[in-house]
Amino acid sequence: MSPEAALREEFCRLAASMYQRGLTFGASGNLSVALPEGGWLMTPTGSTMGDLDPARLSKLAPDGRLVDGDKPTKESFLHAVFYRQRPKVGAVVHLHSTYSVAVSCMDGLDPQDVLPPLTPYYVMRVGKLPLVPYFPPGDTALAEAVAALAVDHHAVLLANHGPVVAGKSLREAVYAAEELEETAKLFVLLQGQRTRPLSAAEVRELHTRFPSEV
Repeated sequence: MSPEAALREEFCRLAASMYQRGLTFGASGNLSVALPEGGWLMTPTGSTMGDLDPARLSKLAPDGRLVDGDKPTKESFLHAVFYRQRPKVGAVVHLHSTYSVAVSCMDGLDPQDVLPPLTPYYVMRVGKLPLVPYFPPGDTALAEAVAALAVDHHAVLLANHGPVVAGKSLREAVYAAEELEETAKLFVLLQGQRTRPLSAAEVRELHTRFPSEV
């Protein structure tokens, strides 16, 4: 099996896993992964992540042209800005996962850092999570807003929409997106409860021990 064929299989396997565990549903959510020779594989538009066909994944050239497979997701611009702004990014995950979306609909969030550092794993895999203001689906201004934040962050939360998370590899991007969703779930469940997030010193120690690779 060629490297690209193996990547296509992994792509569909991880997408199906997230779908089966309720992290995405219907035709929502999309993935992309960088190819070794340049360009990307991406979720086709209107497809369900629970039943992707490896042979029909959208294959894009480095300049963004579709060279093989079905037409790519209409949210491909969310992926493109992370690849452009962060050269080490190897994959991007965008979900409409329930708890992350729930948090994105809350009022009074800190737009610089939406979720508190509840666990070391969240700090290690996500770090700070800025909030992108609401834009209608397909609005090109959304790409500009995400691009501005992607310079310093590999994960963002789109207001009333959902998370976009980048990683060094497809598996790392998926793991980070899953960690974000679990932390959002904890955040919702702990509403009204006294909590003890990690201290600033504890967060700094984690960043020192486990520096971001993307």
